[in-house]
Amino acid sequence: RWEQVVAMFPYTTLLFPPGARYSYSNPGVIFLGRIIEALSGDDYEMYVTKNILSPLGMSRSFFDRAPYHLVRHKSHSYFRTDEGLREARFDFDTGITVSNGGLNAPLGDMAKYLAFLAGDRQQASEYDGVLSRGSLEEMFRPVAKAADGEGGSGTDVQVGLSFFLERHHGLDLVAHSGNQNGFLSHFYLHAPTRTAFVVAYNTDASTKKGGGVEVTRKVDAELRDEILRLVFQELTPVGADNGSPIPNWQVRPARDKSFVGSHRADRGAAAKGARDGR
Repeated sequence: RWEQVVAMFPYTTLLFPPGARYSYSNPGVIFLGRIIEALSGDDYEMYVTKNILSPLGMSRSFFDRAPYHLVRHKSHSYFRTDEGLREARFDFDTGITVSNGGLNAPLGDMAKYLAFLAGDRQQASEYDGVLSRGSLEEMFRPVAKAADGEGGSGTDVQVGLSFFLERHHGLDLVAHSGNQNGFLSHFYLHAPTRTAFVVAYNTDASTKKGGGVEVTRKVDAELRDEILRLVFQELTPVGADNGSPIPNWQVRPARDKSFVGSHRADRGAAAKGARDGR
């Protein structure tokens, strides 16, 4: 309940002025969700469903517990440690933290969301009804430096407005990741080529051996590097606009950029790619 969060206010401290620096904050997103409710008059879940999920055709996405017709499609999640594999709680309500981690979306729906982020001139009017391209690109601009593991990954990370700006293998990427109850997910967008991918894991694996390793996050970084190599090996940056719809990039003959993979539940992962809104 919101009253429980309000009760925490006397025990919290503002560490720095807004915009001065960045520090990872789950309560900050909870407060943002509450602001949306106050300004719109809608519950957070209803506002997002009406104004983002429905217009983008994300019909199989939902908050918290699954609708009855989707329960059988919802993945179970797991924690793997040196002690073995443990199943996490299934299909639960996140309560007041819903804006911070209550959304469930299958990869097919996430591909639609990535197409929106990437932009497609043929669907510009539809996408602008969700959020104008100018506002979206403003969210992609860096605001402050971020540390590895505080929402972003790598040694060159900055934070924009709800997005992270990461640099990997010479590519500037818009990114976001998250974990909840054994699930981990990560998406990357290369805005100049309107190319993006999302990957999800249903097992959060870690070990105390070797000084401690977050295994799933290590796999996530290795998979990111491999996907970037496979997807971008056909794209070569050039010094000036070459007349292509993709400025400053030379496009070679394209192969299919969509890929879907899966593994066993104890090391499960799935990935899906989107290119030019498809």
